[in-house]
Amino acid sequence: QAQFLESGGDLVQAGGSLRLSCVASVRITGNYAMAWFRQAPGSDREFVAGVSRDGSTTFYADSAKGRFTHSRDSTNVNTMYIQMNNLWTEDTAVYYCTASQYDIERDPSEYANWGPGTGVAVTS
Repeated sequence: QAQFLESGGDLVQAGGSLRLSCVASVRITGNYAMAWFRQAPGSDREFVAGVSRDGSTTFYADSAKGRFTHSRDSTNVNTMYIQMNNLWTEDTAVYYCTASQYDIERDPSEYANWGPGTGVAVTS
């Protein structure tokens, strides 16, 4: 089973930027559709961004479009990133990465394995 480790979370002011990293225990590129989710306190886990298994298509939640960018490491096939710009206080959450051997799903129950997450706190 694939395992994931997220990092890069921090405390940042609104309007700031962060880049989160996800390192998988298996090769990502070409083998898995990868996704980022987040969970704010008292809320359900929600889809943020994802990329198809072949890397050709990237998906974003409406709240992330134009501000967040998913990417894969060009040299390390186990690593992916999400660049988050112009952060809002509403982006405060624990961010998780996960993978699927099938298509990107926006329902977190479709994913079996999760990392421990990395916390992002955005202050006004």
